[in-house]
Amino acid sequence: MGHGDAATGQNGGMETTLTDPERASRLSALMALLELMRPSIQADGGDLVLIRADVEAGVVEVQLQGACSSCAISSSTLSGGVERILKGRLDWVTEVIGGVDESADMGESVSLGTGGYVPRHHAL
Repeated sequence: MGHGDAATGQNGGMETTLTDPERASRLSALMALLELMRPSIQADGGDLVLIRADVEAGVVEVQLQGACSSCAISSSTLSGGVERILKGRLDWVTEVIGGVDESADMGESVSLGTGGYVPRHHAL
C-alpha cells in the first residue's frame, strides 16, 4: 500500500465524486423541494427561482422575484425560510446563496403583492 492508493471514503482532503445517478437524485430532490415552497411565495405575488446548484459542493443559489423585490422581509425569507428548509431537508446542502430580482419597478412589484399574477412582457 503506497501513497497512490484511492481514498477510502473519508474526506482526507480529497473531493468526493458523485456518480451521475447520485447527482441526478440530489438535483431532483432539490427541484421537488423548491416546487413545494413556491406556491406560498407565489401567493404573495413573488416567485422562487433556482439560479444554479452545485450538488457536489452543496452550494445552491436561488432568487426571489416579483413582489419580493420590494418586500422588506425578503432577506429573512431567504435565510430564515428557504435556507433553513433546504439545509434541514437536504443533508448535502452546505450553503444557500440568495438574491432578490431588483428589475421589477415599484408599481409593478406592489401590484403583484396582492396575490395576483401579472406576466411580464418583454419587448422584442
